[in-house]
Amino acid sequence: MQKRDYYEILGVARNASDEELKKAYRRCAMKYHPDRNPGDAAALEAFKECKEAYEVLSEPSKRRLYDAHGHAAFEQGMGGGGGPGAGFGDMGDIFGDIFGNIFGGGGPGRGPRRGADIGYVMELDLEDAVAGIEKRIEIPTLAPCEPCKGTGSEDGKLETCATCHGHGQVRMQRGIFTMQQPCPHCGGRGQTISTPCAACHGNGRVEEEKVLSVKIPAGVDSGDRIRLAGEGEAGPAGTAPGDLYVEVRVRPHDIFVRDGDDLHCDVPIRISQAALGDIVRVPTLGGEAEIRIPAETQTGKVFRLRDKGVKSVRSRRPGDLYCKVVVETPVNLTAEQRTLLEQFEATFVGEGARKHSPKSSTFIDGVKGFWDRMVS
Repeated sequence: MQKRDYYEILGVARNASDEELKKAYRRCAMKYHPDRNPGDAAALEAFKECKEAYEVLSEPSKRRLYDAHGHAAFEQGMGGGGGPGAGFGDMGDIFGDIFGNIFGGGGPGRGPRRGADIGYVMELDLEDAVAGIEKRIEIPTLAPCEPCKGTGSEDGKLETCATCHGHGQVRMQRGIFTMQQPCPHCGGRGQTISTPCAACHGNGRVEEEKVLSVKIPAGVDSGDRIRLAGEGEAGPAGTAPGDLYVEVRVRPHDIFVRDGDDLHCDVPIRISQAALGDIVRVPTLGGEAEIRIPAETQTGKVFRLRDKGVKSVRSRRPGDLYCKVVVETPVNLTAEQRTLLEQFEATFVGEGARKHSPKSSTFIDGVKGFWDRMVS
């Protein structure tokens, strides 16, 4: 039977990068792994194909040979003894590198992982996000136990685990595959405790509320994350702590809407201001500014104020502020105002009135054309 193309097996292009190959192999191997498909002969064959393809394409010299000669490069010794089946006796290194602990294993002698990372959501007002701020936060976390200094031992004595001999990992045979997983006796520590600490019950960590001062740089936006290295949970048995990730969420603002580095706002004006023109003062994050409203301005007109937006953490210059004019209909009219408006409205009579309302005239003409087409 003719062998399938290695790139086709992994589902990648022929110019795929090493990282793309690794991701494709991970997907393929996880899909067809024997543990997920017990007794499925077709899945086992597909799994072997994935391994063979990745072994060749992940090694530059073998990949060059395969690109030049295809499968023939590894037939009859053409590949110099480094054929695709040459490394199948020990797949532990490949699995250790690609999968880590996905199937319960890890590299030999790696021992326990570091502490877990912590996520924290910080809500900010727009003004604080733009200007930057320093805030104190409280987070529940696991911290090293003080009485035992994080060892978990009452007397501070630790013994090498007799099961894994200090490696923290044990090998398990599953059919033709050798897997690694954390030692069940010591929990991956590589060491055991004869007298557990009374304060932490041998865990080496205790729950506590940690208070931190977090500096938020100027210009952050919703979704931005700040990493505080080593401020996550303490690692087991004194291993390295995890990190704290602070995610920013900016609250909705009463006036402004942020779009990247730009700000948008609505500016209400009176009919008289729109018709006659005026100078209107508008708010910005840095104080007030003026926009000149020309006569006969229509609602929806947008005015741009350069550099009145936000200078984000990634920008060299601030964005702009876009002010959209909204012409307001007057309410709560006095008798005098109503009379004046009625007199004003009475001036819009006859065909001459059309020149004062260009949009209305266009709309009326469109309606007439629509009805003419409907009845024709």
